[in-house]
Amino acid sequence: MLSDFILAGALILFIEGALYALFPDGMKKMMISVLETPSHILRIFGLIAAIAGVAIVWVLRG
Repeated sequence: MLSDFILAGALILFIEGALYALFPDGMKKMMISVLETPSHILRIFGLIAAIAGVAIVWVLRG
C-alpha cells in the first residue's frame, strides 16, 4: 500500500516536471490564469479532479 502512494507521488513529479521542461512558457501563462480564476471555481475543479482520480483508481484496482 505504501509503495502505491510512493509510486503515485513519483508519477506526479514526473508528469509535472515534464510539463515544465517541455512547455515552460505555457506553464507560466497557466499560472497567471490560475491566479486570475476565482477561488470557488478552483475549488470546484479541484473537487472534480479528486473525485475523478478516486474513481479511476477504484475502477483499475476493482
